[in-house]
Amino acid sequence: MPWPNARQELPTRCTTQPDLLHFREEIVWCIRSSSSIWSFWFIWFVSFIWFNQINETKQTKQARATSLLGSPMMPRHLAATYILIVTLLCGIPASVSADSVIELPVLGAIRQNNLGVFEILMMWWDKKPEPNPVQLQWLLAGVRLGNTHLGAMAQAFAYAVERTPSVQHSGTVSVQGVAYQPTGSDGPSAGAAMAVGFIAMFKGEHIQRGIALTGTIEPEGQIGPVGNIPDKIRAAAREGYRTVLVPRGQIHDARWNLNELEFQLNVTVKEVDTIDEAYQLMTGQRI
Repeated sequence: MPWPNARQELPTRCTTQPDLLHFREEIVWCIRSSSSIWSFWFIWFVSFIWFNQINETKQTKQARATSLLGSPMMPRHLAATYILIVTLLCGIPASVSADSVIELPVLGAIRQNNLGVFEILMMWWDKKPEPNPVQLQWLLAGVRLGNTHLGAMAQAFAYAVERTPSVQHSGTVSVQGVAYQPTGSDGPSAGAAMAVGFIAMFKGEHIQRGIALTGTIEPEGQIGPVGNIPDKIRAAAREGYRTVLVPRGQIHDARWNLNELEFQLNVTVKEVDTIDEAYQLMTGQRI
């Protein structure tokens, strides 16, 4: 379960060896530079100047001197969007093609309210011959994962390796979580979604936009039940997602009324039994 303003952690790595669930922490210093980042900052700066010129006649000198973020010249939600985009761009090495990056939506819930939490996991694979077997690396980017979430990630990763036997599994797979503000996440409810993401990455396929999945990953690729589904649906709908996949049997759970929530939020909620079924809905392809 996510919690706000969590402390940041060092990158964590694991492999597909039998001790997959044993994580060792190490400091990884990454110095990345990319001309595309500078191009983005240039576009961002020009856009802001243009926006400022439009509002100049309506703003006082005091307003113009205020901070960029949250000022009258830039709506808070627009500023937050810029921050998220910059985080996404800066976190990925320049050598990684945008086409090879998996953008996986992750839904969560918090105790403070029923609005849910939306995060994105970025996944990419360098396909190098070493290390062999393939290594999984978690990179810090504003989202701190608890041990249960890391365990679910390792389980999903091992399952994806097992389901793609024709792929040469070597090199390093990197995963980076981003959100609008520093946050933390724990629990197994993203296990099924991460399995779909890892399989798509190994197969060179993509997750279709507008569809999200919540559910644990169980033995033999079954999708297990989770809690707080209405909150997670609210988080997905708030980000423009119109299809949410949930574990089989949980639409008519006595704890909530998802049919009414579908109507209120203009979303479609579908039940899925297995990773195979979810994968086909999220990618349009079969495993």
